[in-house]
Formats: sequence, C-alpha cells, structure tokens
Amino acid sequence: MKEKGSSFSGSIGFVLAAAGSAVGVGNIWRFPYLCAKDGGGLFLLVYLVLVLTFGFVLLTTDVALGRKTKKNALRAFESLDPKWKFLGHLTFLVPALIMTYYSVIGGWIAKYFFTYIISDGKDAASDGYFTSFITSDIAPIVFMLIFLALTAWIVFRGVEKGIEKFSRIIMPGLILLIVIIAIFSLTLSHTDTDGTVRTGMQGLAVYLKPDFHGLTVKRFLEILLDAMSQLFFSLSVSMGIMITYGSYVKNEVNLNKATNQIEIFDTGVAFLAGMMIIPAVFVFLGKDGMASGPSLIFISLPKVFDAMGVFGRPVAIAFFLMMGFAALTSCVSVMETLVANCMELYHKPRKKMCGAVGIYSLVTAVLICLGYNKLYFELKLPNGSVGQLLDVMDYISNSFLMPFISLLTSILIGWVIGPDWIIGEVERNGEHFKRAGLYRFMIRYVVPVVMLILFLVSTGFADLIS
Repeated sequence: MKEKGSSFSGSIGFVLAAAGSAVGVGNIWRFPYLCAKDGGGLFLLVYLVLVLTFGFVLLTTDVALGRKTKKNALRAFESLDPKWKFLGHLTFLVPALIMTYYSVIGGWIAKYFFTYIISDGKDAASDGYFTSFITSDIAPIVFMLIFLALTAWIVFRGVEKGIEKFSRIIMPGLILLIVIIAIFSLTLSHTDTDGTVRTGMQGLAVYLKPDFHGLTVKRFLEILLDAMSQLFFSLSVSMGIMITYGSYVKNEVNLNKATNQIEIFDTGVAFLAGMMIIPAVFVFLGKDGMASGPSLIFISLPKVFDAMGVFGRPVAIAFFLMMGFAALTSCVSVMETLVANCMELYHKPRKKMCGAVGIYSLVTAVLICLGYNKLYFELKLPNGSVGQLLDVMDYISNSFLMPFISLLTSILIGWVIGPDWIIGEVERNGEHFKRAGLYRFMIRYVVPVVMLILFLVSTGFADLIS
C-alpha cells in the first residue's frame, strides 16, 4: 500500500533522511566506546574496510530491493519469492523489538538535557544519579512520553511533510554541533593531583593510533565482530528501515550515488563522534574512563562536563541536545518502518496505523521502564552477558535476528534471485555500477560465511561447538 505523495522529493532528501536514521545513539555513543575498547586506530581500520565491503553490499541490497519492489520490508521479500515471505516477517520483528526501548533511551537523554537546562548539572555528575533516575517509578516514564510523543508527531506527518522535512532541518545543525564539540575536545587539558598532564591532542592520538601489541587471531576476531555489529547500527541495515526508505525513492534517483553518499556521511559522523567523545573522556578520566562502556554518556561524561568548569554546562547542553536529535532521527525511522508495514498489512491509513503503533510503543516502553524497578530481574544471555528486560530485547533484535536476517538475505539474493537483479536496479537509468563485481562476489561468498560466524558467536553457539 503506497500513499499518494509518499516519496522523497529528490536524492538529497533521501540521503538526509536515510543517513539521519543511521546517525543515532549507536553512532554517537556505541562507535566511540567500541573504538576505545578495541584498540583505537585498529578498530577504525577494520570498520572502514567493513563499510567499503559489507556495508555497501547490505545497504545497496536493502535500498535497491525497496525501490525495485516499491514495497516495504514486510512485502518486498514475498514479491521476490513467496517461499521467502517469512524473511519479511523477521525484518518486521527487529524494529518492533527496538521500538520497545528506543524511546526509553531517548527519555534518558531528554532528562539529562532538562537537568542541565535548569541547573548547573553537578547533581548529574554525582555517583548514583543515573541509577537513581532509571530506577524511580515516575520520572523515566514521563520523559519517555515526551520523547515518544514527538517521534509519533513527526511520523504522523508522513515522509515529505514529516521525516524528510525534519531531516533537512535537523541534520545540518546536528553535524555542526558534532564538529564544534569535537574541536573543543581537542583544546582541553587537565592536570591530575600527581602532576600528570593529559591533553585533548593526546586523547586524539589514543583514538587514532593503531595498537597491534599482543594482537592474536582470537582478539582480531573479537574486533571484527564488534565492528560488524556496529555496522548494523550505523547503516540501519537488516532491520527493514532501508528497504522501507528505498520504496519511497523515485526511479530517477541515482541509487549508486545516493548509497555512496550515505556511506560517506555515516562514516564521517561516526569518526567525528569518536573525536568528540574520546579525547574529552581521556583528558579528565584517563584510559580507564574510555572503557566505561554503557555508562559513558550518562555517568562518565557528566563528570567530564563538571571538570570543565564554566564551560561544562553549555557544552553539556549542546551535547545532550545533539544526542536528542540523533536519537529522535533514529526512533522516527524505526517507527516509520512499523507504520509503513502495518499500513501494508492491514490496509489502513497512516493516521490509524500511527495511532496503533504509538499505543504499542507506549505500552511496551512503560514495561521497559518498569524493568528497572517493579519488573527487575537478571538473566544470563547466550553471549555471556547478564541483562534485564531492555538488554533482553536488545539481544534478541541485534545479536540474534540482525545477523540471521543478513545471512538469509545474502542467500536469497546471491543464490536464489541472483545478484544481477540488484545490479540491474542500481543501473536502472544507465548509471555505471563500478563495484558490481565486488557486489557479486561479496553477496554470494563472503557475506553468508561471515554472517554465519557472527551469528554463531553472538548467540553462544560457537562456544558450544568449540
């Protein structure tokens, strides 16, 4: 089911909207964290290679599949081969699971932004502030509601009036904020009580310089798998988002050029995000602070802002405003995919389906909020980590479904339909697809093998086999 006018007005609108879906919390928080954990420049090198190979293959496949079929993910695979209809339903599950918790994280960001607006933020830098907030009964739900309501309003307005217009306004400002904070991070310096001086430029060196010391095959595979996992987040592939966006792209758009621009845009933002966060955290917290993991934004960075003195509050406001924009663009893309799928499935107008998805998102997000208090539990996951309700949803969607979907998609396109089906769509208007040979080789031989390995490792099956 395709609405009248449900298409991007041009290549730039598509690139901005599609890239906006990628420039989310995953790129601005997860990329710097993984880069710091996995050796700085070595992770950057591996990630860049993956973007140029796996990234371009998965992104090209999703977007071309959407435009060729003019259907969202739920129906696109069925139109290729009715026997593969189940793959469309699998892709529907990923955004459905992500939507349960993404607005919750957006609410956390909104809370910190509000805190720095009304105060100097010293409370946010105190130990236990974040834990106290997420375990409270009411506050997380209130801020989640604010974030979710804004997301639903943008999706309700549709593609051209909502998503594309929002992306055209927000994305330039978002990039400008990232650049300003990144430059500012490089000017920082701090002297410890023992006289040790750390500077932003030293932090940049830690971020960029590859560290091959003690590198083993096992360690390299861990870095490779981390980088591949980040790729799913960064390019929003294997979750139906880019297929849905591709179905909105007009036939005259140069698909090869557009996907190349998304690759460049996304990778550039990820790099700037690392340059923005890692040097600042290194200056005030050292290398130990860079390995603080999930608490990097909500626990470690407030301490960094507090240590900045008079500059801390304005920088914190700008940072969490930018994080809010990033989370919003991603959440809008996830909800849009669900709305488009439901419109196709139930043959109802956008208004009704937006309301239905909004109610689903509200109920499930409230449950996720309660997962830190009333519904709290700890569960050991197959990948070895221990998590609660939000972590379980994240694990099922990202560690189980996404590599599995990529594996099946590569088999379908590479061996059942044939790579030339996608290549033909990319070259629809006579454009030359320079990486067509690489695409054929990757989609048939490399992607299936690597995705199978990633699936086995992330689900714990590899440990059982070994």
